[in-house]
Amino acid sequence: MKMTVEVHWEREGAVFTDKRYSRAHIWRFDGGQVVPASASPHIVPLPYSVEANVDPEEAYIAAISSCHMLTFLSIAAPQGIVVDSYTDKAVGMMEKVDGRLVVSRVDLNPTIVYAGETPTAATEAELHHSAHEQCFIANSVKTEIQVVT
Repeated sequence: MKMTVEVHWEREGAVFTDKRYSRAHIWRFDGGQVVPASASPHIVPLPYSVEANVDPEEAYIAAISSCHMLTFLSIAAPQGIVVDSYTDKAVGMMEKVDGRLVVSRVDLNPTIVYAGETPTAATEAELHHSAHEQCFIANSVKTEIQVVT
């Protein structure tokens, strides 16, 4: 399976070699969505980053959270567990590991509303465990991923 994303940036007249250029750029996805992106203002100071734009680290955390959620939903459905809503306030932590700055951990903090009977805590924990084991993104990264309940 091949996936394509186009990332586009332009210098827009900046000197460039002085590192005083905009980090704003766009992501174009194969489905047609265009997302304004930038370096994080935590890494590159304003005005060279754009605070309102999505930064790669946020997108990485969102991808982990989204993949976990979609996998959770796909496991719950055939078990007859009806999910009305799923909201995750995922938190990523960056730190230096072996002298390099990495997203070392992502804590998933899902709030799930069920229709009908709510599964037991043990059943919900098993759903999260299975979702983590089957999530394509979780299987692709070194980042420690935890579900906080």
